[in-house]
Amino acid sequence: MTAALPSVPLRRDRPFLLLATARFVSVLGNGFARVALAFAVLALPGAGPGRLSLVVACQAVPQLALVLWGGVIADRVSRSRLMVVADVLGAAAYAGLAAMTLTGHAPLVAMCLLATAAGTATALFAPAMEGIVPLIVPRDRLQRANGLLRMGTNSAMLLGLALSGVTVALVGAGWALALNAASFVASAALTFRLRLAGRPRGTTSGWTDLREGWREFSSRQWLWAVVAQYAVVVAALNANAGVLGPLMAEHRLGGARAWSVIVAAQALGTIAGAGLAARVRVRRPILVAVLCTFASAVPITLLAAAAPVWLIAAAMFGAGIASDVFGVLWATTIQQEVPEQVLSRVSSYDWFGSLAFAPLGLLVAGPVASTVGTASALLGCATLIVLATLAALLSPGVRNLTTPEQTPAPAPHPTEQSQPDPT
Repeated sequence: MTAALPSVPLRRDRPFLLLATARFVSVLGNGFARVALAFAVLALPGAGPGRLSLVVACQAVPQLALVLWGGVIADRVSRSRLMVVADVLGAAAYAGLAAMTLTGHAPLVAMCLLATAAGTATALFAPAMEGIVPLIVPRDRLQRANGLLRMGTNSAMLLGLALSGVTVALVGAGWALALNAASFVASAALTFRLRLAGRPRGTTSGWTDLREGWREFSSRQWLWAVVAQYAVVVAALNANAGVLGPLMAEHRLGGARAWSVIVAAQALGTIAGAGLAARVRVRRPILVAVLCTFASAVPITLLAAAAPVWLIAAAMFGAGIASDVFGVLWATTIQQEVPEQVLSRVSSYDWFGSLAFAPLGLLVAGPVASTVGTASALLGCATLIVLATLAALLSPGVRNLTTPEQTPAPAPHPTEQSQPDPT
């Protein structure tokens, strides 16, 4: 099957529906895992915060350490097949974690190895996913496609998080992890049906491919300027979401119930933002995307001031809208501006740079809050977001990049066209 013709609505286009459904199912399962994994580890005999931190770290480290190589691989093979491999690896990892949790026999080394496998699956999947959309969607509808995909995944994550606590309470964390493993299997089956062909074997080494991806990444000022901005922004947001926000909610806002309202408001905002971004048309997409980042500082500032929960939630809703407008404009611009044959490698540098300081944000948030106070630490996070965003706006590439003129949708890359589905 070739790329969708402009006359076919995306909601009825088979390759796009397969991809969107696969992402919905997979992210729904991940929503379960976010809650279930922590409770699964803590429920084991002898487990404590130290063991939980180690298992979670084993999952997070390969996501950052291997994502660049995930980009190299995704630009060398069929991206859809690589996504299937990643889903199968994720399914096996979470099935193993579920089995150990259900049986109560969970050696720490085995749990760490399975968590590492789950993180590796993400490192392989993410660059391939970023590069697959232009292969199945016409260029002139990339923005709408990205918006619809984000609406689906945001809705799935919200639903997964909402149901995960109930599921863990009713049937236990082990079965919740098993549901996540099943979601990976379903995602792999759906993605397999895309049947995008592999690429001709390259004659260059992986290191050469990595350097080529770096040249493409570093040659675009708007690209590396915003990634540098988000290295700081993501660290500040992680510190707020993972440590400082819950601390302020516990001490000044009424506890977990208040924080859940605030987080839910943000999640609802991301769904609305993706829907808006699918339709909005702007001449300078990166400038608008960067300006949207300022909204993230508002709820953090209100948290520092211990404002009423409803006001913080409203600001979080607005920040959620802005974050997904950013996400859709950002993804679409990269897909339009970067050559398809290096798209996954460039996306992997985006992932790596944006997440580079994320663990540091979580690591220092607690000690900083203990030293200067939670409110001051929150104000520091808001200030970092504003300063990083102002710095990005100094870049002429960020301010001046314009949306390319729309042209009729080109055929897919000749080495990676959709294959006829025998069914």
